[in-house]
Amino acid sequence: MTNTVYDIIIVGGGPGGLSAAIYGARARLKTLLIEKGTLGGQACTTEEVENYPGFARGTTGPGLMGAFADHATSFGAEILRGDVCSVDLKNKVVQTKAGQTFQGKTIILSPGAIPRTLNIPGESAFRGKGVSYCATCDADFYEDLDVAVVGNGDAAIEEAGYLTKFANSVTIIVIHDQGVLDAAPMLQERAFRNPKIKWVWNSTLAAIKGDALVNSILVKNIKTNELTEMPTDGVFIYVGTLPQTEFLQGSGLELDSRGYILTDEKMETNIDGVYGVGDARAKYLRQVVTAANDGAIAAVAAEKYIMEEETFRQSVLDEDLPVAVVFWSPLVEKAVELSPLIERSIHRFSGQLKWVKIDTYRNVRVAQRYGVVKNPSILFFQNGQVAAALEDDAITEDALAQAIAQLLQGKA
Repeated sequence: MTNTVYDIIIVGGGPGGLSAAIYGARARLKTLLIEKGTLGGQACTTEEVENYPGFARGTTGPGLMGAFADHATSFGAEILRGDVCSVDLKNKVVQTKAGQTFQGKTIILSPGAIPRTLNIPGESAFRGKGVSYCATCDADFYEDLDVAVVGNGDAAIEEAGYLTKFANSVTIIVIHDQGVLDAAPMLQERAFRNPKIKWVWNSTLAAIKGDALVNSILVKNIKTNELTEMPTDGVFIYVGTLPQTEFLQGSGLELDSRGYILTDEKMETNIDGVYGVGDARAKYLRQVVTAANDGAIAAVAAEKYIMEEETFRQSVLDEDLPVAVVFWSPLVEKAVELSPLIERSIHRFSGQLKWVKIDTYRNVRVAQRYGVVKNPSILFFQNGQVAAALEDDAITEDALAQAIAQLLQGKA
């Protein structure tokens, strides 16, 4: 393990991870980003980006992601090529397949997700050149052209409807019998009513063909095995996505049934100081702009977490004197009402006892860690450990005096 302790370790260098690196490094936090492949993630497979705010036509995915990376390193972020194979999230330790071990104060997980592929001839060769996995990203490239969609779940049917706003026609290739879809009934009804949508039933895609760009697909009927070549200007594939979270199995991190990272609005996971961002996070929309948003939020949340943790450690856990920690909130009437009494009582023992006020609204994690549920509550710490507690109606002048006296006598 290196002797360096990083403030933030970011696993994954897609737009979410790079955005977190920009915000972390700019806040003067020692920031390390580890990426096993090409910086930029899926965004680097997009030939042209038109929907990132402020960047019009002519912006490429690799170009935009290169700008993200340059921005991060200009503020001092370190970027390392490495494949993270294991993590100790509780202790904030990350290890790569090359045997490198890194220690952090916080970890931001941005491993990304990849589209499920059909693994058919032409799919890889024409990716970004007529093969797409995102209508929201690429639909306007096919204005007044004919495209095909493979899949029949919610994503496929919803995205096919979106494509009809641009394309001349959208042909959906469905593996089931005529009229049978896996999408929600409302989406089915809408699609069946759409005059721009055509259907090919009992079929799968066998190959994708073209020259510089896609110009046709080979469709296979699963009942007759008949192959039919169909002209098309593009093909959108929706057979699911795979979050790259296998290395997080058994780490204690909460994932949903599909393997996506569960977070709150601050990108916090169920483990203190660990955040999830980007396409591997359970979320509604997966785009460069939403990943960048996740990364910015996570880095700011990590900065606040580090400040809170270090402040609490220095002022409470490492303090030689006993410490009374008052958990309160200016939004709670009872806490405001008792505040003068608490301050007056504690001040009587000035020089023998230190006291710290913690706003539970702003410092939720610390309150949760010590099981504080009532407001106000007072925890008395001795040598970094909770020695006694008072809460809510039990906080009186006499009770406080007695608890402090016992604490100072070592009887708490």
